[in-house]
Amino acid sequence: MKRNSLSSFYVSLWLLFTAVILQAVESAKGKYAHMLFNELFEDYSNALRPVEDTDKVLNVTLQITLSQIKDMDERNQILSAYLWIRQSWYDAYLKWDKDKYDGLDSIRIPSNLVWRPDIVLYNKADDDFSEPVNTNVVLRYDGKITWDAPAITKSSCVVDVSYFPFDSQQCNLTFGSWTYNGNQVDIINSLDSGDLSDFVEDVEWEIHGMPAVKNVITYGCCSEPYPDVTFTLILKRKSSFYIFNLLLPCILISFLAPLGFYLPADSGEKVSLGVTVLLALTVFQLMVAEIMPPSENIPLIGKYYIATMTMITASTALTIIIMNLHHCGSEAKPVPQWARVVILDYMSKIFFVYDVGENCTSPKREKEEECKLEGDDECQRRHKEVRNHLSSRNDDCDLKEKLNGNLSKSYGVHGENVRETVNCCSCYKMLIKNIEYIANCVRDHKANRAKGIEWKKVAKVMDRFFMWIFFIMVFFMSVLVIGKAA
Repeated sequence: MKRNSLSSFYVSLWLLFTAVILQAVESAKGKYAHMLFNELFEDYSNALRPVEDTDKVLNVTLQITLSQIKDMDERNQILSAYLWIRQSWYDAYLKWDKDKYDGLDSIRIPSNLVWRPDIVLYNKADDDFSEPVNTNVVLRYDGKITWDAPAITKSSCVVDVSYFPFDSQQCNLTFGSWTYNGNQVDIINSLDSGDLSDFVEDVEWEIHGMPAVKNVITYGCCSEPYPDVTFTLILKRKSSFYIFNLLLPCILISFLAPLGFYLPADSGEKVSLGVTVLLALTVFQLMVAEIMPPSENIPLIGKYYIATMTMITASTALTIIIMNLHHCGSEAKPVPQWARVVILDYMSKIFFVYDVGENCTSPKREKEEECKLEGDDECQRRHKEVRNHLSSRNDDCDLKEKLNGNLSKSYGVHGENVRETVNCCSCYKMLIKNIEYIANCVRDHKANRAKGIEWKKVAKVMDRFFMWIFFIMVFFMSVLVIGKAA
């Protein structure tokens, strides 16, 4: 028991001694840091470029880390991004011997105390010309200064929406010194591209790279070269949102347009369906126009809307023309011979169009036609029998008139019977004339009705023809637009 208590006492004593030593070391380092700071900045000025020789170029290493894409405003062509900007350079007046300060090799001080390069974003599109965040800089014993500062930048980006919503964009971020030329401050990109290791995935855009290129440009105002580093942000739009909210509803609505040709002409809804579909597509077109910039490049989905609206307008106009053919009455001209051959004989068989009023699913068409023909023959046969019977009665009347006339001349009797016989024969003649008039009227009515039925069948065949034509057009247009996504 005594040995255990003694050992625990020694351990506690050693831990206490270690803590005291570490605290003393930290206190010593804090003391040396204050001493170093006072000595370094006693005669230091952050207003001048920190080089011993004014003809010497100061190299500034630039590194950009993309953290997040805040917004891509296609209409105003502005890209908002959250960046981490790292700049490093050597200050000739901020060096020390770390052995004199107990091995202190670096200190962290406010960035406004040291000279900083005036590197700005050239293509900035923000109204607020705010300076970078005043974060601390890391100062090393050899004079190297590293300044990490976060920044939310708004840069101009030329947006090409020709293939929206399957488009890719390239936005440039150009950094350079605003007042120092290349003979005073030279910018060097530390990596061949921007750092994307800490990028937060965006819901709308995919990042396919951020290459960096150094440019040396001589502007018209000055003869000295001005270097800059341009980071090209390559973006690919995630099109799922626009497919399900803008493209797919348009495709479904456009497939309703050809169905207007399938509606019966007597329903009265053929034209109203086309107008309703046209108004629905107009609403979607306005939604796309509000997103896109007012440029000459029409987006792909906009072209699809315009093509579909044009197709629906044409289908509505054709529907009106076909309805006029459908409602041709007895006053209309007969169907031309070429239309009778091409439309009624061939096209009706190709598109499976039957006579108006006939059930297209009934397999008894031929039997009904045969029965109809047999009924017409029976009617004609009965009509002939009546006419033969009446004509025979008429001949009998003529014969009786002759006989009665001879008898009356010979014997002068039966006068009343003769008059009755003559009146009966005249009634038969009037009856024949009335029956012939009625038959002619029925025949004319059937001819006019057959003429109207032919025009209705022509309209129905044309409806089926244009329905399949527009179905094929909508299908190929949809495939063409969706194929752009591949």
